[in-house]
Amino acid sequence: MNPAVLSVNAGSSSIKLAVFEIAKDSYLSSALRTTIELGPTLDHEAALARALADVDRDLPSLKIVAAGHRVVHGGTRFLEPVRIDSSVLKELRELVPLAPLHQGHNIAAIEALERVHPGLPQTACFDTAFHHDQPAVSTIVALPREITAEAGIRGYGYHGLSYEYIASELPAYLGDAADGRIVAAHLGNGASMCAMRNRRSVATTMGFSALDGLVMGTRPGTLDPGVLLYLLERGMSSAELSEMLWEHSGLLGVSGVSGDMRTLLTSREPHARQAVELFVYRILRELGSLVAALGGLDAFVFTAGIGENAAEIRSRVCDGAAWLGLGERVPALVIRTDEELVIARHTTELLQF
Repeated sequence: MNPAVLSVNAGSSSIKLAVFEIAKDSYLSSALRTTIELGPTLDHEAALARALADVDRDLPSLKIVAAGHRVVHGGTRFLEPVRIDSSVLKELRELVPLAPLHQGHNIAAIEALERVHPGLPQTACFDTAFHHDQPAVSTIVALPREITAEAGIRGYGYHGLSYEYIASELPAYLGDAADGRIVAAHLGNGASMCAMRNRRSVATTMGFSALDGLVMGTRPGTLDPGVLLYLLERGMSSAELSEMLWEHSGLLGVSGVSGDMRTLLTSREPHARQAVELFVYRILRELGSLVAALGGLDAFVFTAGIGENAAEIRSRVCDGAAWLGLGERVPALVIRTDEELVIARHTTELLQF
């Protein structure tokens, strides 16, 4: 049987899975990709058990020898992929408050796979890691230093596995210019942008949490903290505030229709159109900031669900950034991201397959 690695990208409502055959010289060949929707009768453990059974049935020549997981937050401790053991898992749990919408589900998939396939080597690959060596000025939060140091409050950045993949693909599209001043936009239900130089992160729109930056499906993006104080003073509890920020804001909150860009683009509701306009406006505002951090722009990359599939959004962004030469002098690229392949690469390298 030929060895294979399983990539796991677990969320609250679904798990994205990919199986890659490990060929000669650790070359990875895609053998299976699937998304399993979770529900009342299908939790992480049942979904993973089903997936492994499907692999045994449909890919009898392959044997899964390791699994790699997308883990959203690595804190200041995990700056590169790591093999998971009990001490690592304990530290990952301590980071749940920094990524409450994601981290717990990432951990649930790790624990479920250990029950389904005891002893299988597992690795954690972190979304924050790609941004860890940004200039210090990009990560400082302007609160009292004794508070930020004690609580680990700083800019972290997210979607790092996606940006790492984009960075690896840039030479195929841009040649030597790949090491220039690039802004990549990961536009999905969660959305962010990253400024790169020499294919490394220089600045990004998400900071301490994945609530920051662009307007997203259900998250507000950058928000005046005075709004939060005002709501708390008027009697909203911290739990209610958290639920509003993570689940009921962003495109959904502004439109009152949906957080799904596909629905908004076809809706005739005025507030839906306004939500789309706001989404594009905030991209253009953040683009100006990132171009300033880079000192110019040599290429722009659209990726993720909206970036790859919503031609109208791409057109609006390019029109709004025509003053930068975007779409003419400055190439605008569409690159389909592949976080699962990045996870598989890290896992085979770390475990030396």
